Amino acid sequence: MDSHRHTDDRRVVVTGLGAVSAAGWGVAALREAVRSGRTAIGPFDRFDHQAQRTHVAGQVPPWRPVKGRPIRWNRWSNSDRFAVFSACEATAQAGLSPPLDNEAVGVFFGSSTAGLSDTEPFFEEMVRRPGSRPRRGVLASHLISAPAETVARHLGVRGPVETVSSACASGGLAIEQALRAIRNSEVDLALAGGAECLCLTTYSGFNALRAVDERPCRPFRSDRAGISLGEGGAVLVLESLAHARARGAMPLAEILGAGSTCDANHMTAPQADGEWAANAIRLAIVDAGLEPEAIDFINAHGTGTPLNDAAESAAMQRAFGARANKIPTTATKGVVGHLLAAAGSVAAIATILGLIDREVDPTPGGGETDPALAVDLALGAPRSLPGMRAAVSVSLGFGGANAAVVFGRWDQA
Repeated sequence: MDSHRHTDDRRVVVTGLGAVSAAGWGVAALREAVRSGRTAIGPFDRFDHQAQRTHVAGQVPPWRPVKGRPIRWNRWSNSDRFAVFSACEATAQAGLSPPLDNEAVGVFFGSSTAGLSDTEPFFEEMVRRPGSRPRRGVLASHLISAPAETVARHLGVRGPVETVSSACASGGLAIEQALRAIRNSEVDLALAGGAECLCLTTYSGFNALRAVDERPCRPFRSDRAGISLGEGGAVLVLESLAHARARGAMPLAEILGAGSTCDANHMTAPQADGEWAANAIRLAIVDAGLEPEAIDFINAHGTGTPLNDAAESAAMQRAFGARANKIPTTATKGVVGHLLAAAGSVAAIATILGLIDREVDPTPGGGETDPALAVDLALGAPRSLPGMRAAVSVSLGFGGANAAVVFGRWDQA
């Protein structure tokens, strides 16, 4: 077992969770949705999609002001709003009050489109009405780094603020980056996560690739036909166990290890044999000081595309051998859609909630699990696992980026 597993200042725990998704505003809404076995993917009106070949997505419902959460965000993009709400919910649960003006606090975020949904109308007006003067203030949210920087400004974070943009693996990689920073004593506490908003550019691009399903996505099913895009944000408060104990914080879970690799194979297609995705999982398990047999359930990347799900199944067989089709598996994207750079952080929260409740959430979609895939997909209702101790959350992205994070259940004893 690695040396970092023996000292409280090198062990990293999760003390706060925050989330926004198609399920609603807050972790409680996400928890209810993933346990239900029903999808939150459906018709949406974020932008005009009449010219597209598909017409469903996981859109965040309208914001309803919550007593005690006076967030002034009129000039922020939707991505910034999702990021700040998630960060505020997570820090509140962790017992933290802004400003977090300490160089030992950092923000590590995944992002791919940032405020593009808000700047698209700006550029459209510039093209259609030459000489017009649309409000230039919206461009402040256009930078990929905007969600992380907005969180830092809102909460007064003075330590490192870093953005990871490695496609759909970004959220998982941001958590890994925060984990390393805490272990290396660069920070004592970190806000790790991601935020993403549905935008016409992304929706059109995935439709052009014919990667989007006309119905809500059905990960690992025989009739799966593509992804469903989603939006939202998720933030985890991470800190060293020593720091959490010193301030009297109660851990929700422990991050035991993380690993990342690259297929170096193709811009959009996953490596069919899953070799390097499997290596990311192996690295995470080794980093956790565990054996593959210690993993009790998997939160798979599970996009619902024929190629990705098949490649991920192959990766599971490489990582876990003959046991791959006996490990209970869930796929959060079947509930809230694919949040791109924020997907790994939302899946991480769903994984932690499963560890807390000792159950594996069902994956919506209907139909049989593809018999060609080595996947024991939880279906219908939450599957109880009374003895569960550890789970792995997997994120796979365009360009071959692979990330895996191993979480451990936290017991007061």
